[in-house]
Amino acid sequence: MGTGKIIVAGIGPGSESDITPAVLSAIRQSDVIVGYKYYFRFIEKIIHPGAICIDSGMKREKTRAEEAYNYAAEGKVVTVISSGDAGIYGMAPLIYEMQREKGSNISIEVLPGISAFQKAASLLGAPVGHDFCVLSLSDLMTPWELIEKRIKAASMADFITAIYNPKSEGRYWQLYRLIELFLQERDPQTPVGFVRQAGREEQEVTITTLADFDPEQVDMFTVILIGNSQTYRFDNKMITPRGYYGEIKMGKAETGIGQDIMIRSFRTIEKDLKNKDIPLDKKWALLHAIHTTADFDMENILRIDDNAVASLYDRLNSGAVRTIITDVTMAASGIRKGALQRMGLEVKCYLQDEKTVALATEKGITRTQAGIRIAVGEHPDALFVFGNAPTALMELCDLIRKGKATPAGIIAAPVGFVHVQESKHMVKPFTSIPKLIVEGRKGGSNLAATLVNSILCYNDAINLKPGRDV
Repeated sequence: MGTGKIIVAGIGPGSESDITPAVLSAIRQSDVIVGYKYYFRFIEKIIHPGAICIDSGMKREKTRAEEAYNYAAEGKVVTVISSGDAGIYGMAPLIYEMQREKGSNISIEVLPGISAFQKAASLLGAPVGHDFCVLSLSDLMTPWELIEKRIKAASMADFITAIYNPKSEGRYWQLYRLIELFLQERDPQTPVGFVRQAGREEQEVTITTLADFDPEQVDMFTVILIGNSQTYRFDNKMITPRGYYGEIKMGKAETGIGQDIMIRSFRTIEKDLKNKDIPLDKKWALLHAIHTTADFDMENILRIDDNAVASLYDRLNSGAVRTIITDVTMAASGIRKGALQRMGLEVKCYLQDEKTVALATEKGITRTQAGIRIAVGEHPDALFVFGNAPTALMELCDLIRKGKATPAGIIAAPVGFVHVQESKHMVKPFTSIPKLIVEGRKGGSNLAATLVNSILCYNDAINLKPGRDV
């Protein structure tokens, strides 16, 4: 009697052309073939006539492993087949576990195969170009609580994620839950590909997005691949760049590293907002404010008039308003130059103007106050932005009441302890003027500038893609 041996072989996803030469050779030379009965159809042409075939149904894995050990103990060479790769949700771990339990000294050899997710990835393009993970939604052997924990970790860590066992006749809601969890972390336009019966005659390949993905289109023979934040669709293929070109391509646009970080930050902030039901334009400005300050109190103190952000964007973008006035140069310097050039806008600050210095000296007022008085004389209908000086904001309010200023909008974010809160209260009665007000003592030039930037890129709000001009 010869020396028995167990070979655990991955036969690939289902096509003979995807079976490795080593596995083909092992099957042809084996005395016994053990496997799930459905898989024998993929290898029946290569089994030699004298081989013993032990096929059994689902959930009979331990029985098949026992059969393998029994025949190997008789001195036979036994090949245990798994679809895909035998070490990925396959028979290899069970064969080794049983060896430990039995205290057996039977030789074991594992032959790798092409896994289903690798085959699916090749059909979808190149979606697994960076860090990835593989999850199974089957809770037959793993508690759902643990599976959900892993789903959350994968989505938060921005892994490209392959999904095995997405659905069965009695298990359907888990895939809906997975999509719900991923949408909390990923852009709704993230590419998603799924392949049914990969490598087989019934093969179907589909590419969609996370938002449009329909779980009813998949079954237990489907492998799903969810892209990461860098994955894009090109020529009906999914591509996840490795990084050789330096910048990350998303669709037809190019996203630099700075914008990519900003996008991820916004998603994190959005997830942590207490109020999830904020109108889009208000949420867009709020996300910018929190991103700049790292202060979630902005949810409580940032007061935005209804439709203020959207209406100001429309007026600036259409050319109805061409000028933005700031109280101090620091606020002006924080407004993105790329956005200003793109929209044909100018930013002016009169703080250092000779006329401002002269007027402040003559009237005994602050330079910021004098600067606003001169600005109103030249640009009465500009967008006025305040990030430092409450006296400048109070000056504008006085000029509005006198009918000398008709601002397109006001961003009121002066900071400090003297007259700051009063100046913000003075703005509120002007109900016909769109306003963004940072209540209380908080504010600052950087915050005022970021609120302007939120208006200038409001057309990116729908896709939650800030930082176009970073």
